Amino acid sequence: MSTASGIADYRGRDGRWKRTQPVLYRDFVRFEPSRQRYWARGFAGWPSFRDAEPNAGHHALAALEEAGFVKSVVTQNVDGLHQRARHRAVIDLHGRLDRVVCLDCGASESRDRVQERLGSANPWLRDIRVDRQALRADGDAELPALDLKRMRTPRCPVCNGVVKPDVVFFGENVPKKRVDDAMTALEQCRGVLIVGSSLAVYSGFRFCRRARELELPMAAINDGVTRADEFLVVKDSGPCADVLSRLAEEARCAEPTQP
Repeated sequence: MSTASGIADYRGRDGRWKRTQPVLYRDFVRFEPSRQRYWARGFAGWPSFRDAEPNAGHHALAALEEAGFVKSVVTQNVDGLHQRARHRAVIDLHGRLDRVVCLDCGASESRDRVQERLGSANPWLRDIRVDRQALRADGDAELPALDLKRMRTPRCPVCNGVVKPDVVFFGENVPKKRVDDAMTALEQCRGVLIVGSSLAVYSGFRFCRRARELELPMAAINDGVTRADEFLVVKDSGPCADVLSRLAEEARCAEPTQP
């Protein structure tokens, strides 16, 4: 969904990883070297991720919402681009990368503020340059071999605890309330549209299983395999932004029923 905005995707057409797997939650929490690796890469990748703009697909979905064809958007992306495209009903299933939370006391601060603190504590990070090919979907970047033992990771300014981006890492559970809210939204709809996701992880696929139980029709826009292919009534392999823009244009000539 966000590749047209310059944000990389995780997987290829066959559903396999394009790059090395992101840091696991258990490693981030338990091991300082994992946090040093994450924050060094995150410092390099954050500016491009932060400055990404919604693409035509985001705006088309927002138009479909405004016209009454879309009731709710449940996204696995953590870039906040749906909200910047002025969607009203968005559930950020995996959280938002623009906030950082303390795992000890729960205090939060902006990712931009953490970026400032990282730069001050590690001035050598400012000399690292990465090209667009090195950027990754979770807001970090591939870096050349570095001695990260000198890397000073951010701590909570309130209690000095470990801080983490307010996103669901791999190996971490999605908060129950978000899942419940998404299930409630699903049960109020007449169908499901899957956009730009392979559904390789269960956090998104669970909603397709529930939709099947409810006998809701499912369609997908995705250039490659999805875990829900056997459930689909229709699939379009065109670019998300192009297909959604076409749907939004067609919707202008139609009257919505119940979303």
